[in-house]
Amino acid sequence: MEKPKKILIVCGEASGDLHAAHLVSEIKKIYPSVRFAGLGGNKLKAAGVELYYDLTKLAVIGFWEVLKNLKTFKKIFRRVLEEAQKDKPDLAILVDYPGFNLRLAEKLRELGIPVAYYISPQVWAWGKNRLRSIKKNIARMIVLFPFEEKIYRQNDIPVSFVGHPLLDVVKTQEPKEAFLAKHGLSRDKLTISLLPGSREKEVRTLLPVMLKSAQEINEYFYGRAQFLILRSPTVKKEAFDQALAGFNLPIKMISDATYDGIAASDFSLVCSGTATLETGILGTPMVILYTVNLLTWAFIRLMIKIPYIGLVNVVKEKKVCEEFIQFQCNPKAICDYLIPVLQDKDRLSQLKLELLDIKQKLGAYGASQKAARVIADMLKGS
Repeated sequence: MEKPKKILIVCGEASGDLHAAHLVSEIKKIYPSVRFAGLGGNKLKAAGVELYYDLTKLAVIGFWEVLKNLKTFKKIFRRVLEEAQKDKPDLAILVDYPGFNLRLAEKLRELGIPVAYYISPQVWAWGKNRLRSIKKNIARMIVLFPFEEKIYRQNDIPVSFVGHPLLDVVKTQEPKEAFLAKHGLSRDKLTISLLPGSREKEVRTLLPVMLKSAQEINEYFYGRAQFLILRSPTVKKEAFDQALAGFNLPIKMISDATYDGIAASDFSLVCSGTATLETGILGTPMVILYTVNLLTWAFIRLMIKIPYIGLVNVVKEKKVCEEFIQFQCNPKAICDYLIPVLQDKDRLSQLKLELLDIKQKLGAYGASQKAARVIADMLKGS
């Protein structure tokens, strides 16, 4: 009887936790007896993974934030390596989170543990110097975008393009009219959703900007607008409540119905990241917001190699959705752009057509199943 396979899996953020959990479920369909252990969040735990630590609790942005938590990161890093040495997994799956995972990949390779990397570091935006490390330490890259496959093939790095798992995940539960009625919202008003991010730092930074923009929009439309805050469960409610204090807006804060909320919206203000793809898949026009501390921004400006950061724009390879980044991330700039757009049906229709094309570029459905088959092939050789 073949000995059950053991897999180490590591992810560090909410979006990675979601995709990793779906991948685990699909691998278990192929290898029902496989045992998983590693780092992740609630979704990986629910999928049956033994967690050494919930790394999603440490989701931080910027170099200063990483430095403040460096001691904790080092402790977790050592723990994972100790467990890997003791447990001797047949394979490691590292999911996104390159600052941590690329260093871990090097150590795992030294221990003789083959590494599959799921959800590529953004080598197309910056960090092309990471390609040398990836070629040395990663047995196979499993990528979500076709342009990533091209980059890795050009650099002779084993790669499998599987499409984007969000296509299987992003689904609504109820029609727009039912959602609006359920939450006491009018079907006759302009509905604008605010998605300020899945990290507390993002929410504390971006939500006030979004709320001030909403206030200006509400005044311009004489109360003919209504607003939704779509709250990520990874951020405490207190962070949202503090930002809302002092605002008098027709606004609802909704948890656990993000996709229905986006789909019910006429427009969204979205923190740059995975949420831009989710919003794009649902076909809701958006603007993209982001800001970091000045030290991090100076580094990003020095390193980044593309003219935009929103994933929908990266996939399309042109700016479809307007970006308000760093110094442009202010209510005046946002409203100067957004108020005319909200009144222009032709522009809104064109944005929706562009988003449909972006969705088609993400590949076919079944990404998690395809990634699981890649992992299964690697396990056969282990």
